[in-house]
Amino acid sequence: MGEMRPPVGRDHHVEGFTMWFAGGGTRPGAIIGATDELGLGVTENKVHVHDINATILHLLGFDRERLTYRFQGRDFRLTDVHGEVVQAMLA
Repeated sequence: MGEMRPPVGRDHHVEGFTMWFAGGGTRPGAIIGATDELGLGVTENKVHVHDINATILHLLGFDRERLTYRFQGRDFRLTDVHGEVVQAMLA
């Protein structure tokens, strides 16, 4: 058998998944990134969830670096300290 790796999150498509966007300033027909033949590992143009959040906030007209919420006495951002707008998603 192959080498066992330690569990990460739900251990279900932790590196590659599909999202579908329509309208709202997104580019029609855009395919960004690719996975291996099993759909498990990213082979090109990896996009982190923080990047997706940053892009959605940008499309909604919010400044992702200024939009914060307070939780347990600390300010948080949806994009954490990461997240860049995915330009290839924009129309």
